Amino acid sequence: MAQEINEDLLRNIIRDVIAETQQVDKPISFSESTATATAEVPHETKPGAEAERPVDWFKHVGVAKQGYSRDEVVIAVAPAFAEVLDHNLTGISHKEILRQVIAGIEEEGLKARVIKVYRTSDVSFCGSEGDHLSGSGIAIAIQSKGTTIIHQKDQEPLSNLELFPQAPVLDGDTYRAIGKNAAQYAKGMSPSPVPTVNDQMARVQYQALSALMHIKETKQVVVGKPAEEIEVNFN
Repeated sequence: MAQEINEDLLRNIIRDVIAETQQVDKPISFSESTATATAEVPHETKPGAEAERPVDWFKHVGVAKQGYSRDEVVIAVAPAFAEVLDHNLTGISHKEILRQVIAGIEEEGLKARVIKVYRTSDVSFCGSEGDHLSGSGIAIAIQSKGTTIIHQKDQEPLSNLELFPQAPVLDGDTYRAIGKNAAQYAKGMSPSPVPTVNDQMARVQYQALSALMHIKETKQVVVGKPAEEIEVNFN
């Protein structure tokens, strides 16, 4: 799906990127002392953030709690997921992405738990927040544009088990395979990495749309806001 690029669009992208670079996210810490401190600080919403739209299949059920079940994999979605943006770069709905990832986890006999991260729009840090809440210590993080990782607790945020940076080449089967691999890591296995296609033209073709989607997602970041538990219903 080629994206038409014109001078006005590029000018708007550059303006928005410059505006975003002037806003520095606070570092994330997962220590109990920091969690207590941030709870006492008013949440800071970035200018330009949109109100979340209610989605019938994606329901908030409170602050995400620490999991203790070793047979769970946490899926940590980014701030704009489902309720501000609802499709990835190539038009796959967020509902379908979650459906496939959860199916892959359940095919391995494990349970999926979905949370929504607000403190960051970076996929690696979303994964790091997710695995700290995961009973198995394994989490999958998904940005609204579709970029995905599998992350393990106690690893540095940028040290991923598997990284899928080219969202345009990810399809339903790939997302399902990502769920299966994450579940296998949670079971202590060492699965072969999920195979993906390397499309050299994807960056050029989707660069403008990717930048716009990430800007929109970053505007939804709420400093100090804890992740929220999400109940999904695909019926």
